[in-house]
Formats: sequence, C-alpha cells, structure tokens
Amino acid sequence: MRVSNVMEFTENHRYFTSRDFALSGLDRKVFICLYQPMVGAISAALYHLLYHQFADDSAGYSAPEPQRKLFLGLGLELNATGRQTALEAASRLEAVGLLQVYRNHNPLTEESIYEYVLLRPLNSAEFFSNYHLTLLLMDKVGKSALLELREGFAVKQPPELARFVNREEATIPFYEIFHISSAAMDSELEMGWAESATAKERTPTFQPQERIRHSDMLLRFPRGSANRGYVERLNRAPESMAQVNYLAYKFNLEAPEICRLLDEDGVFHPDGTLLWDELQHRANLMYRQDRKRDEERERFQARGEERPVTDLTDRGTSATPQLDIPERFQQDVTVARYNEMLWREPYTRMLECYFPGAVPGPFVSIFERIDLNYKLPEPVINVLIHYVFSLGQAQRLTKPFVEAIASNMLAKGIDTLDKAIMYIREQEKLNVTLERKRRGEEPVRAGANAYGTQAQGRNTRRKPAMSVVKDNGPVDEVTPEEMEKMLELARKLQGDS
Repeated sequence: MRVSNVMEFTENHRYFTSRDFALSGLDRKVFICLYQPMVGAISAALYHLLYHQFADDSAGYSAPEPQRKLFLGLGLELNATGRQTALEAASRLEAVGLLQVYRNHNPLTEESIYEYVLLRPLNSAEFFSNYHLTLLLMDKVGKSALLELREGFAVKQPPELARFVNREEATIPFYEIFHISSAAMDSELEMGWAESATAKERTPTFQPQERIRHSDMLLRFPRGSANRGYVERLNRAPESMAQVNYLAYKFNLEAPEICRLLDEDGVFHPDGTLLWDELQHRANLMYRQDRKRDEERERFQARGEERPVTDLTDRGTSATPQLDIPERFQQDVTVARYNEMLWREPYTRMLECYFPGAVPGPFVSIFERIDLNYKLPEPVINVLIHYVFSLGQAQRLTKPFVEAIASNMLAKGIDTLDKAIMYIREQEKLNVTLERKRRGEEPVRAGANAYGTQAQGRNTRRKPAMSVVKDNGPVDEVTPEEMEKMLELARKLQGDS
C-alpha cells in the first residue's frame, strides 16, 4: 500500500471490503500451505478478517466502518507502530496478488475511505507455474519442503489406469441436449449488457483477441522502472489488460512499443489503474510517428506492389440497427457484417477500409482530433465516417465540413450507435429535400441548410417574388396599312422631339 504520510492511514479512517467469491476447502488449504509461509501470520489474519466481514456464503460489499475494528481484531496498538504494522501486512497481501487497495476521496467532505478488494488464491497448478511466487516460497521454506508441497497437491491417477492406452471422449455436447430459440439472445440485449458494465473511464466496446500477453510484457519491461510494480499487477487486472490489447489492436502496436508506453511517467493512477485518455493520446502519437516513417520508407521502394484488400468479412459480431452498405463494399461484405464493423471496429481500422493504400494524413488528423479532443465514442465516429464517405460529393469532404457535423453531434448529445444512425438518417432526408428544392420541385423554405438549422444574417433576407409578364397569347398578323400607320406615327414623334 502506497501511503506518503502515516497520518493518511489511521484507525479513524473508514473502510469497506468487497469480494465476488467464497473460499472452498481446497482454497483454504492452498492459502495455509502456500501463501501463509510467504506473507506471515499477521497478513494471513488480516486476509481472513477482511474475508469474514460478511457471510461466508455471500459476495458483494460490506458496510463502511472505522479501521479501528481491523486494528483491534489484529491485536495492534492504536499508534504509529500499529499503523505501520497494518500497512506492511496489507502490502504483503498485495504483492502476492491476494488484495487490492483503493483510496476513494470525497471532495465535498474531504474524507478518504479505503476499499479492500479480496482476490481468490491461485490453485496449485497456477501457483507453481508462477515463477516468482515459487521462488519466494522456496526462500521461505526451503527446496525440499517446496518439492514436498508440490507433490502434496499433485493429482495422481490410479496405477491400474496405466494399462489403458486408448482414451475416447464420450461427453455429450450442449447443443445435442438443449435447443435455444433464435430470439432468446438478441443484439439489443447484448449491446445493453455491454453498456451496463462501463468502467470509471471510457473503455473500448470491442474486446479483440489477446495480442499482448502479460508474460511478454514482463520479459521486455525494465526491472528498474518506477512503473514495474504496476505492470506486474496487470496480470490480476483483466480490464486493464483488455485496454492494453485494445490499444495494440487500434494503433497496430507490438509488445515492445506497449512497454515503452507503460514505462513513461503519468500513464498510471496512484492505485495502479491506467490513465486511459493519456495512454491513448501517447499511443496515437506513436501511431503517427510510425505512419510517417512508413511513408518515408515507401518513397524509396517500388510502387508497383499493391496492398492486399482489407478482409471485411472476418470482423466483429452482430450489431443493430442496420445501415446500407456503400457501393464500394457491396461485392465484399454483407449488410450484417458491415454494421458489425461500425459497432466493433476502431476508427483507425474503419478508415483503412475506405482506401486501397495508406490513409491520407489530412483524414487521419481530422478523425484523430474528433477522437482525442471531442471524445466521441468509437461507434459514433464510425457512423460519421460512413456518412461523409457516402455523400458522393468529394468537394464537401473538408476539415470544416466534417468538424461541423461532429460538433453538431456533440451539441445534440449523440453518444450511442442508435442515436448516430438516427441523426444521419435525418440528415439524408434533409439533403434529399434540399436537392428537390434546388431543382424547383418544392418551394424553398427560407433559412434551411444541410445541417438542419436556420441560416443567420444576410442568408435569411430573400428578395420578394415579383410577377413576370409572360407572352402566352396567339401571334397577330400586321397588315400593310397598319404598318404604314405605325411608321407614320414614329416619324411624327421623331420630328416633334
């Protein structure tokens, strides 16, 4: 536990405990035999004291109480020595992955309350596959005791099974016994389920396959780095690892580049969680630098090679509602798959689908600004990309035009895929109406423009409609006598003048 001042951790501060598991008999044996020799008796007592803050057969959160209860339960004095002992006991539990501590601050009352999140002990197989835990246990109990403990947890088959060499699986799969209707799990429920589990910071909606493994990060991460402890604890933080893998997928980063990002100052909270906005900003800078180097490298290479077309049919899962496919993709992807991309893919991957080669720098800058500064969600940015590239008017694809649409989305509170689709459908209807007015098929309403707003200033002042005399009558023939009279009248008028 990181505490800058001992007075930040006293018996008067309140705390609460949370856990989502219950210890089984095997878990208790693993804790006593493997974990307790490493952390000591006081840390083991603290773990069980926090565990029994509520019933053994339940999970959730305990009621906030003063930490005096913990100090007295551990038999510690209510002084500086007792506080230091409790800090060291909690720190040992954190180091072996049994406890996570968070400090919550209330700015109104200026009160800090501690949150103790208990974690389940690893099973014996996972424990002995973890080298640093195994080596620490060997330092505590010795090599012979370590081997004896490992043999005590090893699962042995009966000796008579050695004569049986052929092993055939006879398990019946789920789909042969149970049948679920197609309407049991729809896409709207799936989207609502994903949106209800939002984290404190903006987290990605798409969870790609594991691209960066925690073991690869530890092999490349500097041992003397100040962030080494945070990176080691990422193994027990699946949400943070999902964020790291999402950035690696979004900006096409590898393990060494991720390690360089995590080694920088200011990418972790004091409690060890990732600063998502800052990390994404720095990953974007690295992405831009890599693009620039790639462009410079391609200038010296042959330009006859073509980049393979992006496979549009292997991404994402179902999403709703449906948008029409642009003409350029109608031969390559289905409607359902294209809408899955809008919901799941990062905007960088979506932009690549619209260009056969590298994405031009101006377009990258436009949508980078919308992502980092405006903080529009990824699905909304994808719908915006779909809209501006489906207009069919190249002269309108400028930075002011795209930013005007993004600003209007922000002003109207468009933060979900459904709202974005409704917005662009309204804009498409408005564009059709304006095109009809331009052709004269409908009367023009003063002040209407492509953004659905009223024009200001001189644009609202229109000239009044004036009647025009049209020559729609029959053509009369002029006789020679009438022509002579007209000429005579003209000569007379000219003489008078």
